[in-house]
Amino acid sequence: MGLLLKLLTLPVTGPIGGVLWIAEKIAEQADREMYNEEAIRGQLMEMELRLDMGEISQPEYEQAEAVLLQRLKVIRERQAAAQSAHTKAGRTSR
Repeated sequence: MGLLLKLLTLPVTGPIGGVLWIAEKIAEQADREMYNEEAIRGQLMEMELRLDMGEISQPEYEQAEAVLLQRLKVIRERQAAAQSAHTKAGRTSR
């Protein structure tokens, strides 16, 4: 019965499932780009270079730096939480 129901509802659930899968992949990619520690460090160096070259002002640099440092803080918090969850999972599986 379950297989028959799946086949009958496939024209409706198939496209919905595809859209959900695509949305999930987009969210994963955005998350990887937003929380890529190396990319953020590169942006910090770029902002410092632009400040040194006079392309941006000190307040502009400080504002961008604050945003980037906050993102680095979030990355480290997420890494610590993931490490903690991994450690707890390792203890419970023994």
